[in-house]
Amino acid sequence: MTPEKKTTIGNRRSRSVPDTAGKQLVIVESPAKSRTINRYLGPQFVVSASVGHVRDLPDKNPKGSRNPVPGVDLDNDFTPTYEIIKEKSATVKHLKQAAKKASGIWLATDLDREGEAIAWHLTEALGIKLEDARRVVFNAITKSEIDKAFRNPRAIDMDKVNAQQARRILDRIVGYHVSPLLWKKVASGLSAGRVQSVAVRLVVDREREIEAFVPEEYWKVMGYFTTYLDNAGTVGKQWQKWLEEPPKEGKRGRSDSRTVREKNRWLFDHYSLASELVEIGGKKFEAKDIEATMAALKRAGFVVDEKIETQNPAGKGSAQRMIRLKGHLAGGPVWKVISVQGKRTKTHPSAPFITSTLQQTASSQLGFPPQLTMSIAQSLYEGVDVHGTGSIGLITYMRTDSAHLSSEAVQMARAYIDSHFSHEYLPQRPNVYASAKAAQEAHEAIRPTDATITPESVRSSLRQDHYRLYKLIWERFVACQMSDAQWESTTVLISGAAERGSLVFRATGRVLVFDGFYAVAGVPYTSDDVLLPSVSQNQELAAIQIDPIQNFTSPPPRYTEASLIKKLESEGIGRPSTYAQIIQVIQSRKYVQKNKNLFYATDLGTIVTDKLIEAFPEILQISYTSNMEQQLDDIEEHHADWRQMLKDFYGPFKHRLDSAYREMEHVKTEVQTSPYTCPKCGSPLVYRFGARGRFLSCSRYPRCKFSAPIDRNGNPIAPQQTEIACPKCGAPMALRKGRFGPFLSCTRYPDCNGSLKLDKKGHLMGPKTPPLLTDIPCPKCGAPLSLRRGSKGLWLSCSRYPKCSGRISWNTLGKDVQDTWAQRFDEHEKAHPNSIIRKLDGTPLEKGYRPEAAGSANDEMKGN
Repeated sequence: MTPEKKTTIGNRRSRSVPDTAGKQLVIVESPAKSRTINRYLGPQFVVSASVGHVRDLPDKNPKGSRNPVPGVDLDNDFTPTYEIIKEKSATVKHLKQAAKKASGIWLATDLDREGEAIAWHLTEALGIKLEDARRVVFNAITKSEIDKAFRNPRAIDMDKVNAQQARRILDRIVGYHVSPLLWKKVASGLSAGRVQSVAVRLVVDREREIEAFVPEEYWKVMGYFTTYLDNAGTVGKQWQKWLEEPPKEGKRGRSDSRTVREKNRWLFDHYSLASELVEIGGKKFEAKDIEATMAALKRAGFVVDEKIETQNPAGKGSAQRMIRLKGHLAGGPVWKVISVQGKRTKTHPSAPFITSTLQQTASSQLGFPPQLTMSIAQSLYEGVDVHGTGSIGLITYMRTDSAHLSSEAVQMARAYIDSHFSHEYLPQRPNVYASAKAAQEAHEAIRPTDATITPESVRSSLRQDHYRLYKLIWERFVACQMSDAQWESTTVLISGAAERGSLVFRATGRVLVFDGFYAVAGVPYTSDDVLLPSVSQNQELAAIQIDPIQNFTSPPPRYTEASLIKKLESEGIGRPSTYAQIIQVIQSRKYVQKNKNLFYATDLGTIVTDKLIEAFPEILQISYTSNMEQQLDDIEEHHADWRQMLKDFYGPFKHRLDSAYREMEHVKTEVQTSPYTCPKCGSPLVYRFGARGRFLSCSRYPRCKFSAPIDRNGNPIAPQQTEIACPKCGAPMALRKGRFGPFLSCTRYPDCNGSLKLDKKGHLMGPKTPPLLTDIPCPKCGAPLSLRRGSKGLWLSCSRYPKCSGRISWNTLGKDVQDTWAQRFDEHEKAHPNSIIRKLDGTPLEKGYRPEAAGSANDEMKGN
């Protein structure tokens, strides 16, 4: 092909389109995609990339315009006005030149709505008539798929384009109307999104479910039995000794440090088994309190030696009292097996991946955030260089909600299974999987383009994360066409005749007898995978331990990335292509935060959600958002009028918006009572909302200015007092957190405003000489520049920082100017010497010292 000229687009190096005279121009979004397609098209084709969208709605209005939604004419049927994205002006210029010379134009952007819209925007930006542009789509970047697509071009699907336009305009209307409302009623700089706000609400609602949940007490009684009747006492002692010994791995050393798997293995090796009490006197055993449990224990021959009670201040209701019973067996009934039931069960292979399940599985098994999963999947789809033979697309299109597999794909999987496994691993008929709903984004599940390209065969060509995700996709695809796994499940009932009815314990276990699809997918371990010793009906057993365990019902679990995506999908919120972005946006806006892969609603997220529900109760309804998605689908699939859809939305929305501006109170005027009293004046403390979320404040503010940060549960976080003396008054300083990280503040604040900076690792930075104001004008705003001394010498920055970030390099100044200001700064430093930082005992400290917390600076703060 003709060599390409290099040109600069923005700050990036890009390749201009080569000479297309007499050739066919193919436009894709991604340079990686263009490299892969280049391998399959002949020299008569030239492939170039738009690098995503080239046009969009403008971010700002032109001068003189007061349109509340830039780029959308609300009074003229929501007519959009698009403009070339600034960073893409050079790209568009070169594509225009190439399009004029080309003998034909092919638009090969992605096959979803977004890809269709990019194709349409390209025709508009390049001045191409719709009838002159040939649209091609393919689910995989392979030679066969490319050839088939180019043999069957079609016109641009304007229904898809209009659905994407409607979504873009709808989201623009919500964002540009609701965000200013939040600035006025909550805090400046906030933003709202139609779908993201509903996702935040899911997390907020779950947070409140957890807060309102009051656990209920219940007890389980476990029985451990052995077939060694004559040696039961010895086995029991060995069991207790083994439990109390620290495991070889780890340093936990507690009796409960043994895992369930380890316990089951020990019991099986010693011809014993674990079981649970399920029935007394023919009735189901349900113990809601310790009294019912004690009655059952007595019948089982368990004597309580010690009852250990501890208080759990963090618990609610009955969970504040933790009970542990210690005891021994004395007598008890004769135990025997009354039933042994076995049955063969099957486990079916999971469906091949769709976008949501790929993101969920990659999150739970690989620890990948959804954004990373989609980025890697995009690379695998567009093509990677395999063993230096050129770029190969390894997987099919990754934005899909269809579990369907083409007949070619099914035959490919079955051929691989037939050649690598024995006949019993290949079912007689292909496995068929139904989608939860009609596919919206693509027509086939995510799968390898070629099953013979195994993960191990390309491992050396892939980055580690790319290999792991490809392995996940490849294994799920091959496994989905394999035979079921088969288990032998066994249930053993053990009974002991006691006063007032028999006690029945139940033991369950299962053994894998045929691995089936697990041969590829791997065998998962669960607590049900228990090996039971061989026992028969009416066989006597001996009890080696009875173990009563106090339990409490659990609140609904917090969302993980995987479970939140699953919830978004099940509720119809967003589409497969948007899940990763939704989760990333709600975190970047600090409406939710992730800790150990669990999502917590922040105070800001809770306040914003409450305000949006107050103003727009319909829009924040999950069912409403799902209905909006259905309306967008109707535009794409049933030719619904996209402008009418926007009209139906905007009327009620604008009415609600106007009411909110009139009636909604500012969040700073709202206070909530707290159980704490002010340590300074004794008045009640209240919760207020500030720039960094909720905090405790004196109810007598502004007469009393005491305030304290709070933790996630609303408890005050008292500043930790240090051994460092305030450089201004000599009082102890306390560790605090501010907008820019940790710092030291005088414990006498606000009477003394002494403070010291700490670096990110908590080391003392020490005071600095204040900047010296010069007469050198800022190149950006004309204000005087300030002169400072840094680690690399003197430097100049605008005195209006952070409002202006103008700077001038010291080295660009003339020597005379440098000498003058260097001398003045030396004199300035002598006139403003750095004070010596000392400990409370007078010991001087150097820069880099790490202060240690010595106690609470507000120990006197108490609950009411």
